Amino acid sequence: MKNSFKNLSYQELKVKRDELTRKYMDLRFQMVIGHVDNPLQKRVMRRQLARLNTLITMQESVNQALPASKQRLPAKKKPARKKA
Repeated sequence: MKNSFKNLSYQELKVKRDELTRKYMDLRFQMVIGHVDNPLQKRVMRRQLARLNTLITMQESVNQALPASKQRLPAKKKPARKKA
């Protein structure tokens, strides 16, 4: 099963992302040298990083959102018509 990151707090997610980023970089360097036991681990780590980034972005957007009563969509401007 995929790693469960959904129950982590925002700060824990950022720490985990930094840790995985370091591990991913080390794995990339090892692949260049040629000392990798499991080459599929690179793909797994890349996908875990993507999951973490998604969850971090979701939490940032929730924290920055205004209360529903104060939210307002910006007015759309109609393009200016050229006179013939």
